[in-house]
Amino acid sequence: MEDRSHKVLLALVMLFLFAVIVLQYVCPGTECQLLRLRALSPAAAADPYRAEDETPARFVPRFNFSADDLLRRVDFNIKGDDLIVFLHIQKTGGTTFGRHLVRNIQLEQPCECRAGQKKCTCHRPGKRETWLFSRFSTGWSCGLHADWTELTNCVPSVVDSKKEVRLRPSRNFYYITILRDPVSRYLSEWRHVQRGATWKASLHVCDGRSPTTEELPSCYTGDDWSGCSLQEFMDCPYNLANNRQVRMLSDLSLVGCYNLSVMPEEQRNKVLLDSAKENLKRMAFFGLTEFQRKTQYLFEKTFNMNFISPFTQYNSTRASSVEIDKQTQQRIEALNFLDMELYDYAKDLFLQRYQYMRQKEHQEARRKRQEQRKILRAKQAHLRERGENSSSTDYTGNVERWRR
Repeated sequence: MEDRSHKVLLALVMLFLFAVIVLQYVCPGTECQLLRLRALSPAAAADPYRAEDETPARFVPRFNFSADDLLRRVDFNIKGDDLIVFLHIQKTGGTTFGRHLVRNIQLEQPCECRAGQKKCTCHRPGKRETWLFSRFSTGWSCGLHADWTELTNCVPSVVDSKKEVRLRPSRNFYYITILRDPVSRYLSEWRHVQRGATWKASLHVCDGRSPTTEELPSCYTGDDWSGCSLQEFMDCPYNLANNRQVRMLSDLSLVGCYNLSVMPEEQRNKVLLDSAKENLKRMAFFGLTEFQRKTQYLFEKTFNMNFISPFTQYNSTRASSVEIDKQTQQRIEALNFLDMELYDYAKDLFLQRYQYMRQKEHQEARRKRQEQRKILRAKQAHLRERGENSSSTDYTGNVERWRR
């Protein structure tokens, strides 16, 4: 019985070897093997983005976006004059993303980051000129946490200030940012302020000037607001934490900057929200804190630049450790009602872009497989034709020899 099992096993091994030999004869190249290995590989079937971020298995879009809105692929020329500008909104995970930009991208000339220094040197290949405008490359050159209104007016002059106007290049400025769930972001900012953080160095420049103390009163009288309770944080009517993401992404000049008497509050809110949505949609790229791997994927596809190490999804943050009751959450949502609406819009656009890009990727992969199969079939047909011609030639030669 054991001897019979050995014979069966030996027969199977011989059959396998015979199949390998036949495959090598029919398809001597690597195309066949690659096609079969990809189809059988479990890694090919697994989607590294499906399980992360706790995304619903089926995403149902709420907003209608055009193909131009969804397709984000820019011809970023790092060796030319193009510039990536990072709009860093407080407590959105921008510090982590900013570090990825200077430390984690595969570059011909990587950023030079020295121990003990906050800024890295990110030069273009062969040039002593930066390709990245961000906290960790150029510092707060337009003011601490400069917003859309400040950056769009400040960046071009800062970058080319040392050059004569006629010698300044015609650059493409690619603006990027990161957004976060408004309640989590608000709680995170409160905890940050509670520990003594301030943004006194923020300029809030709009229409060529910073706001007056009457236009933008302070929420505290001392050096900082350390130790403030969540209730105190919510009670300050001048707190810039309220709807911060909308304010930082909108064109404030449309509403008279920080002068609240220019137009009614309801009209002001609508203009700000519409402006923030439009600017966000037209940005080269934006990511969401809650979707780290998808953020990485979309950035790579947009700029054709790859990260060295994958992003990590941190579900435990200081904000997540804050326990609040339903009433408090509802009040935070009410204080940030514009941010809530913007985030719903951003999340829908973000996931639609991700879905659209993945479909494009799958279509391209399918097209390549079809091309590979065409090449394979052509090779097989060529081999068969050679074999038939060879057999015919041999037969004709034998007939001639027999006649002699």
